[in-house]
Amino acid sequence: MSQPTFQTLLYAVEDGVATITLNRPDRMNAFTSQMMLDLIAAFDATDADDEVKAVIVTGAGERAFCAGADLSSGGNTFNYAERGESAREEAKVGDVYRDGGGRVTLRIYDSLKPVIAAVNGAAVGVGVTMQLPMDIRLAATTARFGFVFARRGITPEAASSWFLPRLVGMQTALEWCYTGRVFGAEEAAARGLVRSLHSPEDLMPAARALAREIADNTAPVSIALTRQLLWRMAGADHPMEAHKADSRAIQARGRQGDAAEGVTAFLEKRTPRYPNRVSRDLPDIWPEWKTREFR
Repeated sequence: MSQPTFQTLLYAVEDGVATITLNRPDRMNAFTSQMMLDLIAAFDATDADDEVKAVIVTGAGERAFCAGADLSSGGNTFNYAERGESAREEAKVGDVYRDGGGRVTLRIYDSLKPVIAAVNGAAVGVGVTMQLPMDIRLAATTARFGFVFARRGITPEAASSWFLPRLVGMQTALEWCYTGRVFGAEEAAARGLVRSLHSPEDLMPAARALAREIADNTAPVSIALTRQLLWRMAGADHPMEAHKADSRAIQARGRQGDAAEGVTAFLEKRTPRYPNRVSRDLPDIWPEWKTREFR
């Protein structure tokens, strides 16, 4: 499958792992409407490519993962009605301009492939909230984080009011958002925002090793369903909802070739060769999952 190109991203697939690199290093990879569109398209590409078993997202350069929104528009940066950008206009629903960071996080939330963040530097504002629907976050020891919205006169965005308390708990989420302070990688790890810390030179090798563990050993259709089950059930109001979805998933998978291959390979002590593909064999286990108005 030919690899797409983007204005604000680098995109590469190697040995089943797609790497998406935010690529505006001269502006500390600051987020723009074009980057929003590019990220949405990049996750469309990873979902459509059966060769992709896992996705890594990182930033270009040594200074930043993403330093937040590009503030070159000055005081009108967040005044979407005044700016009137085509990317914003296209996302207008009634009188509401959809938040661009939220469009990205909802797209990542719907990803069929596991997503690993390799946070190589500063990650503030949307630079940190875009990471929240990614599945596992690794950070360089030099990385810094900040939910700085109240210090810019705005509010948390990118659906972070849903994601952040689920990841770090309400007390930490409120503290970080109330103070808007920038904090180091050690605090991010201690409070559960990131999984592990690495020297800058070891960050990408660690992220690739984790991606390889997934890509080399697991059934892609099972991973896609597992990702949906865990994320969607994070908002369920009773474990019965999980039980119903689990039951549909395990029965659907049991009828497919991957299950027979997985068990046979285990008994024969060999590496499995899973026949099913996400693009054609993903069972629908969500008959009650309704389309959201903004999606």
